[in-house]
Order: sequence, then structure tokens, then C-alpha cells
Amino acid sequence: MVRCPECAVEIDLDEDEVEEGEILNCPECEAELEVVQTHPVHLNVISEDEEEEEAEKEGDDGDMRDGVLEDEEEDFEE
Repeated sequence: MVRCPECAVEIDLDEDEVEEGEILNCPECEAELEVVQTHPVHLNVISEDEEEEEAEKEGDDGDMRDGVLEDEEEDFEE
């Protein structure tokens, strides 16, 4: 048994059936949770900010960009 770090509801997980890096959803608050440890199971909340940062870093083809957003590039051109 492990608790959701967001809402503290108990989640029934078998530590032998989950893998590090696996993404789960809390059945109560629907937070996205990443398994960061398996024995014992430890979960971290994946925040929307982290997801947005990763999306900004990757280009359309999945390559890392130089950190300048397209909107910012337009500002520099003016």
C-alpha cells in the first residue's frame, strides 16, 4: 500500500508489478504519478510545469532546442 503524494489516498500497488519510471494516475485526484523507487514503492507527482518545461525543450522532431521559444524569436526579429 502506498499513498498518493498529492491527496494522500491509499493506492494498492504490488511493488513487484511496477517499474521505476512507470507513470500512474491516482484513482482519487487523477494526479499523474511517477514510480521513482520500487522496494518500497515511492511515487512523485508529475507537475504540469515539469511537462511544459520538457515540451519547451524539445523541438518538433524531439531534438533539444536552444531554449528560445518561437514567440520570443519573433520579438527579437522586430
